[in-house]
Amino acid sequence: MTRKILLLLSCLLPLVAPAQKKDKQAMKAAATISAGDLQKHLYIIASKEMQGRNTPSPGLEKAAAYIEAHFRSLGLLPGNNGSYRQTYPLYKDSVASAGINIKGTAFALNKDFQPVISNYNASMRFSEVVFAGYGISDDQRDDYKDLDVAGKLVIVVDQTPPGYKAANTPRGQAGPSTLQGKMINASKRGASALLLINYNFPKKPAPLVSNWNMRGGYLPKQNIFAFNVSPGLAASLLGLDTSALSDKENQGKLFGKTYETETELSFSKSTLQTTASNVLGLLEGTDLKDEYVLVTAHYDHLGMPNDTTIYYGADDDGRGTTGLLELAEAFAEAKKAGHGPRRSILFMTVSGEEKGLWGSSYYSRHPVYPLEKTSVDLNIDMIGRIGREYKADKDSVNYIFIIGDDKLSTDLAVITDKVNSQYVSMKLDRRYNDPKDPNRYYFRSDHYNFAEKGVPVIFYFNGTHADYHRPTDTPDKINYPLMASRVKLVFFTAWEMANRNEMMKRDIIMEKPKGF
Repeated sequence: MTRKILLLLSCLLPLVAPAQKKDKQAMKAAATISAGDLQKHLYIIASKEMQGRNTPSPGLEKAAAYIEAHFRSLGLLPGNNGSYRQTYPLYKDSVASAGINIKGTAFALNKDFQPVISNYNASMRFSEVVFAGYGISDDQRDDYKDLDVAGKLVIVVDQTPPGYKAANTPRGQAGPSTLQGKMINASKRGASALLLINYNFPKKPAPLVSNWNMRGGYLPKQNIFAFNVSPGLAASLLGLDTSALSDKENQGKLFGKTYETETELSFSKSTLQTTASNVLGLLEGTDLKDEYVLVTAHYDHLGMPNDTTIYYGADDDGRGTTGLLELAEAFAEAKKAGHGPRRSILFMTVSGEEKGLWGSSYYSRHPVYPLEKTSVDLNIDMIGRIGREYKADKDSVNYIFIIGDDKLSTDLAVITDKVNSQYVSMKLDRRYNDPKDPNRYYFRSDHYNFAEKGVPVIFYFNGTHADYHRPTDTPDKINYPLMASRVKLVFFTAWEMANRNEMMKRDIIMEKPKGF
């Protein structure tokens, strides 16, 4: 009996995995990541002086200067050809003039019409106008069916049809029933100009100055020339009285019809230009220094909507930014001790995330280092709090959401699980990898711009909470010990990826969801 048991055990031994050996140098470097240092950095990054770090703003520039100074103090190299900054242009438009004239009658700005400020400088005259219903075209309905609108003036109702419910659209994508979606639909069909009838017109005077944006410069194509108009103007254009227009529209009798007209549209604007910047610090590698591990976090937030309210953005994403500063310090200390990474590590804080992933979009289109040689992007966005998902489960707060490690490379999850079991023992929650996740977090932070270019990514996230995008997201509410554990998980993951023999495999094809 004893012999049989010993024989059985000898057969099972090869199946028992040996304990993973911990890297002493990695552990020594990780020990420099402390809750106290994280707290010190965050009370500066999310301070009153930084004014909520809007893009662009003096507060954002102060934060960038603080990050740059920290990179310098660590001995990191300037990450952009001798500079720690990668600047990108922003534009702000101011309306100089706008007009609509129908059969010799001039209509009044704000009383009868409001231009879309993304218009370009132009004057157009039309002898026809095509009514295209609600201007919606998707898998549920097509208001452009059998209509030829190429080169023409189109008018649509800026409302949602009764009973219509649009499918979910990803963040940054325009739904078919939105103003932007209707402009896109008309543009796809070649229309030259679009009027949108607003039955609550005017809700408020149109702004004569736009917000800062990235799209006011050189564009691959211009937006469609567009104006919001009152029902009275629309009735004059179509030769109807206002009540008849409303009644017939509700009955569907005006859909798909061309009307004769003599209409002139004009618009003129001036454009201001400024810049915002990403802050880049490079830790040069050794034998694989021409390959790169990228660590990102956005240092911007929502700024100050008025003189008394500050959106501090402590968790979003002051936490990611300060975590990145501590990661850079840990790797820099390891290099000073003679244990620098084999691959170069680019630490990059990006701006404009809250506006539409501006900074990471610019870098991904103007990379300083080849994206084909960028092994991975580890992106940190909100890792200092307990999300709604875990609030009621106080015994399970030692968690982090891991997002995207199943999307582009089969190496990502394997490495994450390995380093977590070796060093951190944190609960890795992957629920948001589900393609059916209605939050679509995978598409909502800076890593996605790199994923679109084929770079494997992992997004570290704690979930949202009651202070998300509110002035109450302040440094005093951060769980600093938990934050330190999460940063160490990112550190050990980056350490492994920077020192392994091969770059991350790119062996999974990412399928975009419907609507992209």
